[in-house]
Amino acid sequence: MTITTLTKYFLVAAVAASMALDGLAQSKPIAYPAKGQSQQKQQQDDGACYSWAKSHTGVDPVAVANAPPPPSGPAVGGGERVQGAARGAAGGAVIGAIAGDAGKGAAIGATTGTVVGGSRARQNRRAAAASTQSQSQGAIDTFNRAYAACMEGRGYTIK
Repeated sequence: MTITTLTKYFLVAAVAASMALDGLAQSKPIAYPAKGQSQQKQQQDDGACYSWAKSHTGVDPVAVANAPPPPSGPAVGGGERVQGAARGAAGGAVIGAIAGDAGKGAAIGATTGTVVGGSRARQNRRAAAASTQSQSQGAIDTFNRAYAACMEGRGYTIK
């Protein structure tokens, strides 16, 4: 690898980390000093409440924001295609035997079953991705409520 290639990889990683932190900053509640706190005091309170919320909820927003996305590409993970092919082949063999060619019926059934299994695999992948996103959002919401409670306790208005 050349220095230029390494530099490009470093820049891409830095941009990705920055975007993740920007997303975190946008989702964190905004605290307004309600009792004349200085900017320095607000920064101290922000850091203390961030740490408190993290330790009391068990949620690390940076880790949640940097969690890898669900895999993309062809859905092949859960064996749905193989199961579909097996069911299709069995059903096709029975229908083919009635029609006089069990082998041809099994082949048609296996092909159809593979397609149906692939559709199930895609549905399962979409459901898993939605569930993961919902869990991540729930974790961030829990953290934000704890952070907001801490900051309100220190005399800030939260929006």
